[in-house]
Amino acid sequence: MFNRRDFLQRSGLAVGALALPEHLRAQSGGPDMPLVRHVDLQPLLAQVRRLVAATDYLGTPLPTADKHALDAAGKLRDTAEAIVAIQKVLDRHCLLGATIHPGAPPVVALGPAKPELVEHGWRQFLVKVHNAAGVTAGLRSAGDQALPLAGSPREELASRWLDLMTFDRQPLAETLSGLALEYRILQLYSRDAGSRRADLTFELVFPRDALVPRIDWRGNEVPVLFDCRPAQQVRWRVRDEAGKPTVAAFVIRDAEGRVCPSQAKRLAPDFAFHPQVYRGEGDLLRLPAGRYTVEFWRGPESRTRTQALTVADAGPAAPAQEAAFQIERWVDPARLGWWSGDHHIHAAGCAHYIKPTEGVRPEDMFRHTLGEDLKVGANLTWGPGFDYQKQFFTGQDHRVSQPSHLLHYDVEVSGFGSHRSGHLVLLRLKEQIPPGGNSYHHWPTLCLNTLRWAKRQGAVCGPAHSGWGLVVESTELPNYLVPPFDGIGANEYIMDVTHEVPGPGGTPVPAVDFMSTVDTPYASELNIWYHTLNVGYRTRISGETDFPCVSGDRVGMGRSYVKLDGRLEYAAWCEGIRRGRAYVSDGKSHLLEFRVNGGGVGEQGSELRLSRASPVRVRVKAAALLPAEPNPDRGLRPDFFWDLERARIAGTRNVAVELVVNGSPVATQALVADGTLRSLTFEAPIARSSWIAVRILPSSHTNPIWVQVGGRPVRASRRSAEWCLKGVDQCWSQKERFIATAELDGAKADYEHARRTYRRLLTECDVD
Repeated sequence: MFNRRDFLQRSGLAVGALALPEHLRAQSGGPDMPLVRHVDLQPLLAQVRRLVAATDYLGTPLPTADKHALDAAGKLRDTAEAIVAIQKVLDRHCLLGATIHPGAPPVVALGPAKPELVEHGWRQFLVKVHNAAGVTAGLRSAGDQALPLAGSPREELASRWLDLMTFDRQPLAETLSGLALEYRILQLYSRDAGSRRADLTFELVFPRDALVPRIDWRGNEVPVLFDCRPAQQVRWRVRDEAGKPTVAAFVIRDAEGRVCPSQAKRLAPDFAFHPQVYRGEGDLLRLPAGRYTVEFWRGPESRTRTQALTVADAGPAAPAQEAAFQIERWVDPARLGWWSGDHHIHAAGCAHYIKPTEGVRPEDMFRHTLGEDLKVGANLTWGPGFDYQKQFFTGQDHRVSQPSHLLHYDVEVSGFGSHRSGHLVLLRLKEQIPPGGNSYHHWPTLCLNTLRWAKRQGAVCGPAHSGWGLVVESTELPNYLVPPFDGIGANEYIMDVTHEVPGPGGTPVPAVDFMSTVDTPYASELNIWYHTLNVGYRTRISGETDFPCVSGDRVGMGRSYVKLDGRLEYAAWCEGIRRGRAYVSDGKSHLLEFRVNGGGVGEQGSELRLSRASPVRVRVKAAALLPAEPNPDRGLRPDFFWDLERARIAGTRNVAVELVVNGSPVATQALVADGTLRSLTFEAPIARSSWIAVRILPSSHTNPIWVQVGGRPVRASRRSAEWCLKGVDQCWSQKERFIATAELDGAKADYEHARRTYRRLLTECDVD
């Protein structure tokens, strides 16, 4: 029979930690940890990279010097020297170590990290695991002072002060890897301030069907005396550029570079995958005494500022200390009548709340839209949270809305119905579920059939995250490579755009109103759009983020700026998308008041009529903001695709503003990206009916203005018509198998209609 006491005495690995006096442990942590030498370097380096990424994600990054030391260790030629160097860097961040021998529970020992916690807050430490047994079980933390579950006896609730857990999610794994050495992350929460003791340990958790000895896999308990720093109340004072109370985004880091409040176990409206929190005038935060750096902003139209904050040790009964922040705006499109909106955000799924019975409530999502100064937030219910989130749909603005900021619930067809042929964004719905059920299980499997239902009620519709399934080995615009059409972007759009369907009252209307842009590769989004514009279709574009799926960074990373003549209304804003009285942007550049010969985008059908070929004058007001020098990481999100930094002309602070005719740039002007709004004028000869737009790629793009010459429709390119025709066949080859039997005959007829249409358009085009 396994004897824990005998094993611990034989191992000798925990003796140093257990013998260290408590007062020394509380001040300086435990002794240096034993080095593990028989390790394969390559998998160790891979695990360390994942560990570093996890600490960055959790807002507790390793010091920059330690990251550099780890990089240097990985480049050492001597493998043994590299293995030791890695451990010397990481060991000092370890609160505990665990050694696992074959057939035995972990031997737990105290590490050298200082055992310091924060009242009402989380702290994170590393755990060194010497896995001599090569087990691949879970490693679960435990402690005698862990907070019990709700409903426990009152005296038990009063005596427990600690919460703890291991971080076992991406980029780390749920279980040990089996490597001889790896590092894990331990997260600890303190309810109290002052000195507190807890006995900590780990246990191995095997699958139920694992063939392992039936013993107690819980390791020895290690006493740790924690210094729990008291938290002070700090009242936030937040004012906008006009001096009015507002909400903004704040990234708060302590002197060690740790994000505060900790990202561990955050509750809505704060998200664990965000370093920032959204706070407004009068809100309270609890922070330990110390010095902090606060980075803050209110959407991309404001300047990101950094401000020092000192929190004094004022005692538990002291009144709240105050911290004041002033937002500085560099551009204000809303004052000129251009209202920002993100038509694609989610309150459930992907990076948060993926269970069907969960989701962020409207009050929480609205705080995010306020903090990013997003005037319209279209909160779309979809597969994972549909049956829970559908309760918030009313067909009206949600009650949390304000006159200058709206939150409205609509639908994305994603995770059900026709989603395999491309997700659909359905805006301005009156009913959110088609007849035949009350959930998401009975929807049509052909996008066009969903559009037929939505358009009858006057909805504004288009494909989501358009570029997925359309990526090719070219960024040329337009290019003529036929994409695979095997994704969930604007795939079936190539067929849908050829159709008109009954609108309200039965009047035929285009099946598709817009294409979503900004959140997928711009060449893939714009290429299919340009080709369909070139053969005469008048689909518009709209900007989206698909938060928190394509990106969980923040809402409003992709935006539409819609021109409204009156007050902000959701129905009118959606109508502006449909009419194309809008431009799309990442919010870092702006293209306002785009006009051709005086006619504005979205006015009079965005159409200018010329009796014969002649030059036109194009005007636009443009502004952009880049730092004077590129950031070392170029300021780019790796998981997002439109960003003004990518438009920077090398060696300058300038970006290129391009005049586009039928998909090709015909004139370019350099714009200094210093935040100043400037009026630009272009002239271009128009020889035949064409569409015209202005762009700063990949950051912003206007909707088109159509110039009809001699009353002829736009038929700009035979090659575009050929591309579209090939696209229909390729799309059908990928999507046919996903269409329900009851819809299949109709789908075949709908696709054949598209083929006939493109063949006709091909004959009407008089230029390549």
